[in-house]
Amino acid sequence: MDYRNFQRYLSYEKRVSPLTLEAYVLDLDQVTSYLKADWNLEDGEFPTTLHLRSWLIALMEKGLQPRSINRKISTLKSYFKFMIREGLHPGPDPCRALQRPKTPRNLPRSVSISSMELLLEQELPGNLMDLRDRCVVELLYGCGLRRAEIIQLKWQDWDRSNAQIKITGKRSKVRILPLTRELMDILSHYHQACEQMGMVNISQSFFGTPKGEPMYPKLVGDIVRRALSRVSTQEQRSPHVLRHSFATHLLDNGADLNAVKTLLGHANLAATQIYTHQSIEKLKEIHRKTHPKG
Repeated sequence: MDYRNFQRYLSYEKRVSPLTLEAYVLDLDQVTSYLKADWNLEDGEFPTTLHLRSWLIALMEKGLQPRSINRKISTLKSYFKFMIREGLHPGPDPCRALQRPKTPRNLPRSVSISSMELLLEQELPGNLMDLRDRCVVELLYGCGLRRAEIIQLKWQDWDRSNAQIKITGKRSKVRILPLTRELMDILSHYHQACEQMGMVNISQSFFGTPKGEPMYPKLVGDIVRRALSRVSTQEQRSPHVLRHSFATHLLDNGADLNAVKTLLGHANLAATQIYTHQSIEKLKEIHRKTHPKG
């Protein structure tokens, strides 16, 4: 399959993030390789529903999780919808008859408030890279950021005079988030340390490597895992756990659901409502332990 036009569409019209574009391309590379190897389809030939269904079955047989398979189906649907709309595919859509495997509902895991307080009450480190790691954790939890958002953050996005920060989220949507006094103090401390090392330029990345390069996804994951390992034994210790914790702790303390939606940068309320389940489960537990008829 030839998907160069689709790539350009994603990059320049949809303006998806580099990580999202990489995921689309990876899926299309995989299906193209499969079609060539197993069905002898060349770049100019389009697969049928049978071809695509056989690829999905092969993925299932390899043990790929339903959630990952559904993401690949979404990639295929977006690709063929674009190709048909642009007159680059004769139709009909070969994805129309594809069925998505059912996925178990995985509720977001969060770290307890007491664990986060224990982690963030520790004294600020003197080493620059350790201080960077602390700021990464503080921002992920304090603002509910995604991993890609903190990687894309630049010095010019930090508005010190108004104690706020500009975040560029999915599909280049921008949101302005407030910063607490404590978070401002920590970021100012980090800024001063970077200035002393000549590592501050408004167009440069807010967080970088010792070589002055932007952070990469695995590094952010490693930073969070090391930090959470000091206060939690739970298996999930990814950057998204801090985002889950941010939302859950706000709702547990009475925050309005629409306000949490705005802070998280969700496109619709349905994406935010998953966090209410965890809060409801907490209320059920309190009711069970304290009500006479519990």
